Amino acid sequence: MRIAVIADTHNRLPSSVRAELTSADEIWHLGDICAPEILKELRGLGPPVHAIGGNCDPRGLAPETLTLQREGHIFFLVHEPPHSVPPGAGFALHGHTHVPRDESLHGVRYLNPGSVGKPNHGAPSSFAWLDLEPGTAPHWTVVRVN
Repeated sequence: MRIAVIADTHNRLPSSVRAELTSADEIWHLGDICAPEILKELRGLGPPVHAIGGNCDPRGLAPETLTLQREGHIFFLVHEPPHSVPPGAGFALHGHTHVPRDESLHGVRYLNPGSVGKPNHGAPSSFAWLDLEPGTAPHWTVVRVN
């Protein structure tokens, strides 16, 4: 299973990224979508979309958190870096900082794809691929967007 993970589009979804997302099995958006049209555009690409709302999103656009189970792993999706995760979650995926992250703390792996639409803090525009295979650890690859 190959999951495209994006965050912080802030009304911008580069055409090069749009083209890559079509090959995903799923698309996960970690908040700050901003314009509902972006979410509609993502849903039109084909793969199922799971999105959460961020601090810049209109209320009701998407839930604040999601907990998803894939290939035997539990993933907690939230916009801002969480202080805690639900019991059993081994992964916390978040956006908000606009800076890619892959860090393990207290048995939880924290992942952030960076910002696909509004890079900040010197980080390039980016998204990530989360590759999952049964019986193996998830593989996380951050992709720089030109």
